[in-house]
Amino acid sequence: MQDGVSLTDARAVLTHFPEMLGEGQGVVPLTRHGKPVLAIMTWDLFESLSETIAILSDSELVDQIRKGMKDIEEGRTRSWEEVKAKLNL
Repeated sequence: MQDGVSLTDARAVLTHFPEMLGEGQGVVPLTRHGKPVLAIMTWDLFESLSETIAILSDSELVDQIRKGMKDIEEGRTRSWEEVKAKLNL
């Protein structure tokens, strides 16, 4: 993450943010008086963070994910061929 862009300077470089973010910088902080107050990020990153928050906010889903991970760790899995046969695919 870079040091940031002041709100005043952001006006001048607003059209360059897509290129700045496309160069691998995940977030461009916007600052006021040297302190970060806003974050500019790619839409993909925003969607990813929103989906992650939604998943982590659903305790039942998190429990199911943990159970699934434990099943995998303990070898309780089925091959793709078994799944296809069970579903008549």
